[in-house]
Amino acid sequence: MQILESVVSDFKAELQTITKTPDLLNLKAKFLGKQGPISEVMKNLKDATVEEKRLIGARANEVKTAIEELFSAKMQEIELQEINEKLSKDKVDISLTDSVLDLGLQAAGFHPVTLVQQEIEDIFISMGFEVLDGPHIEDEFHNFEALNIPATHPARDMQDTFWFADKKHLLRTHTSTIQVRGMLERKPPFRFVGPGKVFRCERTDASHEMVFHQLEGMMVGENISVGNLIYFMKTLLTEIFKKEVEVRLRPGFFPFVEPGFELDIRCLICGGKGCSVCKQVGWVELLPCGMVHPNVLRAGNIDPEKYNGFAFGLGLDRLVMMKYGIDDIRHLHSGDLRFNSQFKSF
Repeated sequence: MQILESVVSDFKAELQTITKTPDLLNLKAKFLGKQGPISEVMKNLKDATVEEKRLIGARANEVKTAIEELFSAKMQEIELQEINEKLSKDKVDISLTDSVLDLGLQAAGFHPVTLVQQEIEDIFISMGFEVLDGPHIEDEFHNFEALNIPATHPARDMQDTFWFADKKHLLRTHTSTIQVRGMLERKPPFRFVGPGKVFRCERTDASHEMVFHQLEGMMVGENISVGNLIYFMKTLLTEIFKKEVEVRLRPGFFPFVEPGFELDIRCLICGGKGCSVCKQVGWVELLPCGMVHPNVLRAGNIDPEKYNGFAFGLGLDRLVMMKYGIDDIRHLHSGDLRFNSQFKSF
């Protein structure tokens, strides 16, 4: 009992000299660890009477609780001190505005992809669509299998994928993964869009990048037709470009839709004469779309005998290039504030 009575006072005495977290942790281990005084007392109770064990055990628990409370209070004190020290060293000077302007630097504008994405989201919201989001790092189920692309499907070779070392996770190759998650989280009828970055191991040129932006969406309900798809896509493009644009539909293969289409837009950079953006053909592949494949509906826990719908994927970067007359996609990812400063919020 004499040893236990002195433990708390000894701990308090040493505690006064502690100013760092590692030292405090070491001090706690010294007193409450397996080699500490409390443990030594408890080890020597084997020869004590039942009454002595009861009294000493109870006092040992009280001492242990007192030390833990002192430890917690000191830890909070040290953490607060460390935070204040860090804040004082990393202080942000919010009065730099005038000096920046004095240097003649112009404030950057919104990134054009941000502007167009916000505009498209507003258009779809006005038509009753939700706007969803999803993770950049995905698994095979959400990126491939749930979209009717099994391991042996040749469509996997169409997308040069960035895989992680475990070969089970990847950087998403399309925002269709948001569609999968959207189906699993709600019941028909529903309509939503999902914008975001996607990643593919591609050679860069005027119209291709390894990191680019997509916006995909779907509408699922009863008796949905290709006519519904065409209506919403025409409405979208008319609102974006503020004028009638020439489009064409071509048959296209995508594992997650059947039938599938490629919606092309006549190049607004060259007016259809041919340039680097449209690869000299006068048309820009803009919007793959089609009716949702029954296997995809099943993967989303939706009965394809009762419900159907359409899905589409929009290349945001290419749409931005058409809208603002940008002739090289690499400008969008350059990080050059002079480029951003040309664009203003709508």
